[in-house]
Amino acid sequence: MKKGWMIRAGRGGRYIEEFEENNYVAIGWGALGRIDKYRDAEDIKKAYVANYSNEKPSKTANAVAMIRKFLLEISKGDMVISYNPERREYLVGEDLGEFQYIERDDDGYGQTRKVNWLGAVSRDKLSQSSKNTLGSTLTLFALNSDVMLEIERILSGEEPLLDEEQAESEFEIIKEQAESQSHEFIKDKIQSLTPDEMEELAAEVLRAMGFKAKVSPKGPDRGVDVIASPDGLGLTSPRIKVEVKHRSGAIGSQPIRSFIGALRDGDSGLFLSTGGFTREARYEAERANIPVTLIDIDDLADLVVTHYDNFDLDGRALIPLVRLYWPAE
Repeated sequence: MKKGWMIRAGRGGRYIEEFEENNYVAIGWGALGRIDKYRDAEDIKKAYVANYSNEKPSKTANAVAMIRKFLLEISKGDMVISYNPERREYLVGEDLGEFQYIERDDDGYGQTRKVNWLGAVSRDKLSQSSKNTLGSTLTLFALNSDVMLEIERILSGEEPLLDEEQAESEFEIIKEQAESQSHEFIKDKIQSLTPDEMEELAAEVLRAMGFKAKVSPKGPDRGVDVIASPDGLGLTSPRIKVEVKHRSGAIGSQPIRSFIGALRDGDSGLFLSTGGFTREARYEAERANIPVTLIDIDDLADLVVTHYDNFDLDGRALIPLVRLYWPAE
């Protein structure tokens, strides 16, 4: 059965003209020499580790998987496409089953497969679903049958089946997925902090919100890990006392009662638990006579994102984040 493959022409499509002019697709990793000398994935992995020893294990696994697919899984007759970002077009071709190694001075794209280019498809003619699929930044990945069928239809001259309502719905879905993934990755970063770093993060969030906050010295603090107030001295309200529990497992009602018992008139309490809270714990906080707010890891991730622009350098070093832009409509 014919399969389909997307093979990117380097970062920013830098090799796309070479792909088109020389009737091939290619991948890099020139330090490996010609990859067709390796018998299987294990041989590829050994050679990759020997030549790219500084790579992270996850990057090594991804690279080996793509090299293996390029060498061993793409077959004669498969659909092959590559993207020209300047023309916003996908080159569409048929693999000819011929591997060729081109030695290059740099670590450029010298591992090639011959292709018979059949034509080009404008990205603007594709459905939102296909755009989402083809938008992956992986160097090489398999295409699903729906994308292949749509590309074949457009290439043959048939009108694209564009449903604006469906496109908008799919766009919103992918946006929600991206936001959800981002949220989970930030939580992963938070979860990897040490207990001391978690206290520093709690203080940093409060400082970013406009308070003067400091981490309490180690010792018999009666459950208070961070103290914050508008003046930094606790002489003006609100006077915020924070307890931080960075561990797995939900906090029950007893720790909340103990924390509330350490608060005094004029205090406000924040209890941060990366393991969450039981229903009974939340009930204890709700019925307390002194204002007490419970913050789980989801709440903390939201607070980090909301106030990140006001983090100082130390705070940003704890949770390094980059800004991503998304079309408003």
